[in-house]
Amino acid sequence: MLGQQQSTGCNVQSGTRKAVQETPSQALSDALVKVAEKRDRKAFAFLFEYFAPKIRRFGVKQFGNDAQAMELVQDTMTSVWRKAHLYHHDKGAATTWIYTVMRNASFDALRKLKSNKEEHISEDIWPIIQDSQADDGFQDHLQTAQIQKYINKLPPAQRDIVKGVYFQEMSQEQLAEHLNIPVGTVKSRLRLALQKLRAEMGDQA
Repeated sequence: MLGQQQSTGCNVQSGTRKAVQETPSQALSDALVKVAEKRDRKAFAFLFEYFAPKIRRFGVKQFGNDAQAMELVQDTMTSVWRKAHLYHHDKGAATTWIYTVMRNASFDALRKLKSNKEEHISEDIWPIIQDSQADDGFQDHLQTAQIQKYINKLPPAQRDIVKGVYFQEMSQEQLAEHLNIPVGTVKSRLRLALQKLRAEMGDQA
């Protein structure tokens, strides 16, 4: 009898673990509603524990990098906490809504990575400050007469982009809006401009 009770107890525990692992959609939906309406931290912890491993696996496949995958987990779940009030259980499952948030965060991360790769080309074009100029303070390399000369040789459209990004510290999106052109055009002009500057400065080296 005791053996049967122990066996039954094990089955109950096993069934409980299985239920937790499978986590029904209703439980996730209820937790998300609690986060939205009550800012319930326990409910959020429940959602985080369930979704974090799944988002991480998606991130590793998407970026091939565990650190970026974990950033995706943080970005996604931060958005879930902040935007939970936008979820309506009658319009879909919590999993669908949260995975949509995840995909949006992933797209944003990919756009940033692409933008950074293009902008980092600029690291190769600035001349090294000579020791004799070190006392001039933290003057931007672009503001030297030599760099200005190179920039002024660029076509006007490319010159405007370079000055907007590096003089005025505008984002590519802000420049696109300011110049009334697509962001893709800003990116391509910046890339071409930086390639020309590198080539010009290389010839003069």
